[in-house]
Amino acid sequence: MEQPRPIVERKLSELREQVLRMGGLAESILEKSIRTITQPGPALAHEVPEDDLAIDRLDVEIDRGVLALLALGAPVAQDLRQAIAIKTAALDLERVGDLARNISESAIRLKEEKALQVPPDLQSLAAATRRILSSALTAFADKDANRARQVVEADDQIDADEARVIQDAKQGMRDSPELAAAYVEFVLIAKSLERVGDHATNIAEDVVMATQYVNLKHAKKLGA
Repeated sequence: MEQPRPIVERKLSELREQVLRMGGLAESILEKSIRTITQPGPALAHEVPEDDLAIDRLDVEIDRGVLALLALGAPVAQDLRQAIAIKTAALDLERVGDLARNISESAIRLKEEKALQVPPDLQSLAAATRRILSSALTAFADKDANRARQVVEADDQIDADEARVIQDAKQGMRDSPELAAAYVEFVLIAKSLERVGDHATNIAEDVVMATQYVNLKHAKKLGA
């Protein structure tokens, strides 16, 4: 009969693989939703909801797996930290799928406007968001706390890029009120991208917690 420790280690390994598979899907759906902003036609945007369902299914599987792991009654403190990191990473990736869907819906509405080019600052924000998500997932895969800390620090730049897009959109609405609907969509996309950055940061913070036992959440606000 297999002993509890090997069972726990095997379950954790399987769960981590599922999260990484989910992460790959999240990266793919984010990239696709970003392409819908500039790519003509609605076909690509309509693929995003189906992709999001695949992420949701994996989230449910991971949920069950974590519960099964805890039910073994054998996890030690390090196992529990990893299980929590796995579960919260899955939750964050599920939200990335939802945000990608929001972006694609904005893209469909933008196609109806046909009045404005996508601002370069918004394109830069989208590229930065993709990078930070990729870095967070690499940190998770490698259990790399140093890389995870770099992700946390990079989130400030994402916030600054979002603020710039919103400021420019407000000015655009003042200058060209007839284009207000398109500028609103740019703001909504920027906010969704910033939230993706937040979820990537959450994943990175969980890596630090699981590997170095240091809680970075709200560290700046609390002066820690």
